[in-house]
Amino acid sequence: MELTLAFILGTLIGSFLNVVILRLPKDESVIFVSSHCPTCNTPLKPWHNIPIFSWIFLKGKCSFCNTKISLQYPLIELISGLIFLALCAKFSLSFASLLIGFSFLTLLALSMIDFKYKMIPDSLNLLALVFAIFGAWSLGGVLLNFQNALLFAGGFTLLRFALSYMMTSSAHRHAKKTVTSWSKNYHTYPFIEAMGEGDIMVAATMGALLGIKLTLVAIFLSALLALPVTLLMMNRSKEDQRVPFVPFLALATFIVYIFDSPILSYIEANY
Repeated sequence: MELTLAFILGTLIGSFLNVVILRLPKDESVIFVSSHCPTCNTPLKPWHNIPIFSWIFLKGKCSFCNTKISLQYPLIELISGLIFLALCAKFSLSFASLLIGFSFLTLLALSMIDFKYKMIPDSLNLLALVFAIFGAWSLGGVLLNFQNALLFAGGFTLLRFALSYMMTSSAHRHAKKTVTSWSKNYHTYPFIEAMGEGDIMVAATMGALLGIKLTLVAIFLSALLALPVTLLMMNRSKEDQRVPFVPFLALATFIVYIFDSPILSYIEANY
C-alpha cells in the first residue's frame, strides 16, 4: 500500500513538473494559469490531467484540437512515480525521504530543461539544493549535507577556473600564431568557459545527497554515461556538439544513491 501511494504521489508531482518544464524557460507562471492545450489554449478538464492514464485514454491527442500530445508528458509522470517508488522501497515514506524525492524530481526537471533548451534555471537549481540539504534524518545530518554541498561547490568552482584558464590560454597561443599588423592590438581569441555555473550548483546538490566518496563515484559515472553521446556528436556542428551534462549528473546521482551500500562496500573492500 505504501509503495502504491508513493508511486501515485510521484506521478502527481510529475504532472506538475511537466508544467514547470514547459513554462519556466518561457518565463511564464507555473501556478496562476490553469492547465491548457499549448496549441489551441483551451483549458483542460480535470479528467484530462490524470497522470499517465489521461494520455492513454486520449490516445496521445488533444481532445479539443486533435493535436498530438508529446510523449514527454507521460514519460515524466512515469519516471517521477518510479523515482518515488524506488526511494520508498529503500527508506519507506518519511519526511526526509520526501525531501530527497523532491530533490531528485527537481533534478529531473532541470535535466529536461537542460536537454531541450540548454539552460539551467537558478530557481530550480537552488530548490534542488535546499531539498537535498534538508533531506536528512537529524540536525547533524543537515549540517553535514551543507558542508558537503559547500565542498563540491568550491571544488567545481576551482575546476571551472583552472580548465577555463587552460582552454583560453591554448586559444591565445593559437591566436598569436596568426596575428597580423591589423589585429596585434586586439584580442582575437575568445574567453572559453569550461563549464556553466549551473553545473557547480548541481555538484553541490550531489554532495549534499551522496557525501564525498559517493559523489566522486557519481561524477565518474556521469562522465562514462556522457562519453558515448559526446563521441556521437563530434562530427556535428559546433552548436550541436554542446552536450547538456546535467541529465548525466542527475542520472548518475540517482543510480549511486539507490545502490550506495554495495558501492561503499566495494570501495572499502578495495581501498
